[in-house]
Parts: sequence; C-alpha cells; structure tokens
Amino acid sequence: MSSTESAGRTATADKSPRQQVDRLLVGLRWRRLEEPLGFIKVLQWLFAIFAFGSCGSYSGETGAMVRCNNEAKDVSSIIVAFGYPFRLHRIQYEMPLCDEESSFKTMHLMGDFSAPAEFFVTLGIFSFFYTMAALVIYLRFHNLYTENKRFPLVDFCVTVSFTFFWLVAAAAWGKGLTDVKGATRPSSLTAAMSVCHGEEAVCSAGATPSMGLANISVLFGFINFFLWAGNCWFVFKETPWHGQGQGQGQDQDQGQGPSQESAAEQGAVEKQ
Repeated sequence: MSSTESAGRTATADKSPRQQVDRLLVGLRWRRLEEPLGFIKVLQWLFAIFAFGSCGSYSGETGAMVRCNNEAKDVSSIIVAFGYPFRLHRIQYEMPLCDEESSFKTMHLMGDFSAPAEFFVTLGIFSFFYTMAALVIYLRFHNLYTENKRFPLVDFCVTVSFTFFWLVAAAAWGKGLTDVKGATRPSSLTAAMSVCHGEEAVCSAGATPSMGLANISVLFGFINFFLWAGNCWFVFKETPWHGQGQGQGQDQDQGQGPSQESAAEQGAVEKQ
C-alpha cells in the first residue's frame, strides 16, 4: 500500500506542474496578437533583440603592413581586433621599429565610443523586457488592462518615452559608428605609427574591417523608432483621453442638433 501511495503521489506531483502550464497556456488569448496593439508589440520584441544583439556581438579587425628598408628586418603584419563596447583607447598593438636596439613599441588605437554603443544596447535590453511584460499583461490579464485605466496611461507614457529614446540612441550610435569607422581604417592606423613617417620603413594598408553587422544595428535602431512611434496611436486609443475626446465631440453634436432645430421652428413661426 505504501508503494502504491508513494507512486500515486509522485504521479500527481509530476502532473501538477504540467497542469499549471496547461492552464496558463489555455488562459492566454492568442487572438489579441492579431490586433495592431498586440502585433506591434511582438515586432518591438523581435527588433529589440536584433538591435542589441547585432551591436553587442560585433567584432572586427584592422591592420597594416610595415616593411623596413633594413634587409635584416622582415615584413611585419599588424592585426588589431576590436569590438563592443568600442573602447579603442584600451586596445593595444605592437608597432615594429626599424632599428637594432628595440624591435617593437606598444601602441593604442584612438578614441572611446562606448557611450553611444552602451546606451544603444541598454535601451534594446530594456525594450525587450518591457515588451515581454506588456505582452504577458495584454494576453493573460487583458481584463486588468481594459478595466483599470492606469495601465493604458502608463503604457502610453512609456511608449512615448521609448520612442524618444530610440530616436536619440539610433542617431547617437550612427554618429558613433561613423567615428569608429574613421578610427579603425588602415590609413588611420598607419598615420598614427611614427615608423611610417620616416624613410626607414614603408607602410601599406592591411586588413579592412567589415562593418556590415554594425551598419545593420543602426538600421534596426531606426526601425525600432518607427515601430514605437506608430504604436503610440494604438496605445493612445486605449487611454481615457481618447474616449473623452470622442465624448466631447458627441456632446457638441447633440448640443448643436436641438439648437438648429429650435432655430428652424422659430423661423417658421415668424414667417406665419
């Protein structure tokens, strides 16, 4: 009897989490995703992942070739790897020296562009978590969203704030990326090396960094801005402000109707 009871308890214990998950999935109103408010939130969730993922995972390489006129020195290939968060002034590389006393000198890239990059990635992460929470409330607790007027107001204020921040973040990161491109060009690398300005060495461009993924991150930033800006109208329709505007318009129409009718009746009486 004890074995059967223990087996029955384990079976019920195994079923209880599954039942809770089933109840949770059954309670979700998936048809809400067909509405503009839910569908745009799904797009915001996806493009937030694309934005901070493409920027935060970027890495590239730049380089140069240094050939000393001294026959005892071979051609030196310099390869410098860089990436997010783009603190280029902390990235070191070895510059060859064309003399017999010392062979290399430690150099650093120029510039610190971590502020716009980190702001862009942080905004994408916050957008990801907020849209996830908004989808849970909209799909599972939609009654609270419709009955409690504070939820639409908070959603509208947060949506407007994210719209402004996405515009600032995308523009700032676009400018920062332009500066990163200028600082990591092979020509900028050779211009910063003193050995390339003398007659003892000949420098040439090496590996050119590929900025495709970084360019896509800027594009995703502006797409997020347009998504949040377009969603402002659909969230505003859920707020009491939209209902008050319609109610005032209907009251004005009703107020104008009887006044026009009374004026027409008075005119008819005067004609008689």
